[in-house]
Amino acid sequence: MEALAVRLSGLDAHAEGAIRVVAFYDTLMRRRVDLPALARASAGLAECVAGIRLYGTGRTIRFSPTGTEAPSTAPSASSTAPIILDEEEIGTVWLERSGPSVPLDEVLLERLAIAAAAVVERYGPARTTMADPALVELVISNGDEAARARALRLLGFAADVPVRVAAVRPGLPLDQVGALVCPAGLVKAALLDGVGVLLATAINPARFPADVRAGIGAAESPGRSWRQARTALRFTTERQPIVRYDDLGALALLAEIPQDAARGNADVAAIARLAPDDLETLDAYCATGSVRQAAGLLHLHHSSVARRLEQIGKTLGVDLTEPGGLIRTRLALTTWRLLGA
Repeated sequence: MEALAVRLSGLDAHAEGAIRVVAFYDTLMRRRVDLPALARASAGLAECVAGIRLYGTGRTIRFSPTGTEAPSTAPSASSTAPIILDEEEIGTVWLERSGPSVPLDEVLLERLAIAAAAVVERYGPARTTMADPALVELVISNGDEAARARALRLLGFAADVPVRVAAVRPGLPLDQVGALVCPAGLVKAALLDGVGVLLATAINPARFPADVRAGIGAAESPGRSWRQARTALRFTTERQPIVRYDDLGALALLAEIPQDAARGNADVAAIARLAPDDLETLDAYCATGSVRQAAGLLHLHHSSVARRLEQIGKTLGVDLTEPGGLIRTRLALTTWRLLGA
């Protein structure tokens, strides 16, 4: 290592400085410093304010180069780096220079971020969202209750607190989705068979991002809640991306219909034969029950929508203006969607 250092220093002063920075943080880690000491030492090395923030706890640490805590004002970072633990971004580190960054800032921040992750892992709790898929699978399985309780305990959930389960098709990384829908409580996530699993003490449906679809189970046993969440996920659409199982009521029974029986139903088969534009029109009308409201969703004149619906009704053999016909079509449209969910 010394020979390599001598060679590099002879070739490039920047390389020599980078090696010194690496050695500086190696020494700090051998001394088992905590996060405040790490931030203080980094500020002294960088000769500017250095900061560390952990997302899970909301903790922010800022030190000035004189070794004192910096005032708790909003930081104006000149350069930043993410803190990564178990492939999840759990926080950020930064420097606050009044002028431009210096050549070694990137190396310093990289080593500071690595050191911060090691400190969090050592002293914990490491508030990561992504969890061991095997533990999550134990929680939502139909297996032994003792094994489920042990898995919940290992994930950090208290024995007397109900756990909600959501089934997610994410447009964002699962850890980010979890942090959004349960910002104040414990949330754990894993990807199983292509579907995201969120376990949380509370889930706010209104906080799911726009590009995410999710089904939310009731607050019962995690195994039953997971089955409910998977069912609710099947009912999601572009217009209704988040569905709570409790809100489905009797509609949840449609998910129990065997697929062969559903495909063989005349109404469902007729829905399957509709053109995409007709499906979009029918979907808007079934969602609103109003020609004018459907026209608003489709950005069309209500008379144009009325003509389309009249033709669609003839194709389906159903009078869409009658309450019975509308209910029948809604059920057929929902059942057809479930076949492709």
